[in-house]
Amino acid sequence: MPQILKVDSNTEDVIATAHRILIAGGVIAFPTDTFYALGVDPFNREAVNRVFELKGREKSKPLILLISSKVQLETMVKEITPAHSALMQKFWPGPLTLLFEPDSVIPENVSAGSNRIGIRQPGNTLTRDLISAVGQPITAPSANRSGDNPPITAKQVQQSFGDQVDLIIDGGTCQGGKPSTLIDAVEIPVRLVRAGALA
Repeated sequence: MPQILKVDSNTEDVIATAHRILIAGGVIAFPTDTFYALGVDPFNREAVNRVFELKGREKSKPLILLISSKVQLETMVKEITPAHSALMQKFWPGPLTLLFEPDSVIPENVSAGSNRIGIRQPGNTLTRDLISAVGQPITAPSANRSGDNPPITAKQVQQSFGDQVDLIIDGGTCQGGKPSTLIDAVEIPVRLVRAGALA
C-alpha cells in the first residue's frame, strides 16, 4: 500500500513528506485544478522515466510542468512573449497550460525532444505551496494509465497504481471535467492547441 496522507490541519507535514520523497527521486500523486497528477523531480532522469513506465506513456509525448511562480518560469524557457504575459496575468494561477520554447535546462526526456514545453501555474493552493517548498517545478501528467480516465480522487489513484507510487496526497475530490486549456503563445497568431477547463 502506498503512503496516503490526507490534507487537513497538518498541511506543513504533508508538504515536508512530499518534498523528501521528490528530492529522493520518488513519485507522488497530488490534486490539481482538474485531476490528480503524478509528480516527480523533472531533473531526475530515472524518476521521469518511471512516470512514463507507470503510465505506459509514449516517450514521444512531452510532460507538462507545474510552477509556483514566474521566477521559476524564467529559468526554464527561452522567451516569455507579450502574448504569454497577457495570458498569465489574466488566467494564472488556474487551468491554463501555456506552451513555451524550452531552454536547454529542460531535460530531453521531459520535453521528448520537442521545441515546445507545456507549463502551468496551478490554482490549487496546496500544489503551489508544495512546488514552492521543493524550490523547482514538478511534473504533472494525470495520475492514470494511458487510455484510462483521469482520477478525481485519491482512492481512484490507489486503484490504478496500488503501491507503485510512493505517496498519494489526499486533497479531496478534484473538479474533474475537462483538462487544462492548452495554448501556444510562442508565435503570432496565438494558437489554441486543446480546448479545456478554461473557456
